[in-house]
Amino acid sequence: MSLLKDKKALVTGGTAGIGKEIALRFAKEGAHVVIFGTSTERAAEVLKELEQARISPEQKFAAEVVNVADKKSVEGTLQKLQATFGAVDILVNNAGITRDNLLMRMSEEEWDEVIDVNLKSVYNTSQALIRAMLKARSGKIINISSVVGLTGNAGQVNYAASKSGMIGFTKALAQELASRGICVNCIAPGFIKTRMTDSLTDPQKEMILKKIPMGRMGDAKEIADAALFLASPLSNYITGQVLTVDGGMVM
Repeated sequence: MSLLKDKKALVTGGTAGIGKEIALRFAKEGAHVVIFGTSTERAAEVLKELEQARISPEQKFAAEVVNVADKKSVEGTLQKLQATFGAVDILVNNAGITRDNLLMRMSEEEWDEVIDVNLKSVYNTSQALIRAMLKARSGKIINISSVVGLTGNAGQVNYAASKSGMIGFTKALAQELASRGICVNCIAPGFIKTRMTDSLTDPQKEMILKKIPMGRMGDAKEIADAALFLASPLSNYITGQVLTVDGGMVM
């Protein structure tokens, strides 16, 4: 079954980790996929993988290098894309960074950069795309938050604030758009094996695993499966929700 046949999806932060797996999962379900990233080289590599994942010769794929924290850059890129690619049906806001530090040592730059990339980007992309969704009376917006947005984490006040803000954004926008058939939901991943977790020391990993009832870190493909569910017709009566995918870490 092709759950996303002919749907047009945009995935920010789509050149690595969770975003890349979501883009590939969507392609395998028949979607046309555009990815936003910051590296031309990685974008080209993911485009090749999307081509290999296609299930139909009609599918279209594209990659753009975009500063998602810059409103004018996002709007200009999306105007160009919608003129050639068509209206976006599914938006996945996955772009994110960390600049960890204790608050007493955190610079204003570390605060602003994380808030702009992780949270302001969600405003930038969503505002640019919802008009077309409202006109179509359908659409799916999926924001990739974090369990840290639910629990907090020492040394990550900027990251936790951005991810918690994303959850509040999701719930408010869901209320604004529900009557027009547009679903807005969050996924809150726990500890997922990505480049971010690769940098952890073995003692740090052991301490984390003790907090996870399932006793292991998740895989980016497991987040992609959750995103597919929320992007597909299987979730048409679900909006304003936070789906934690964390091995039971937050209950």
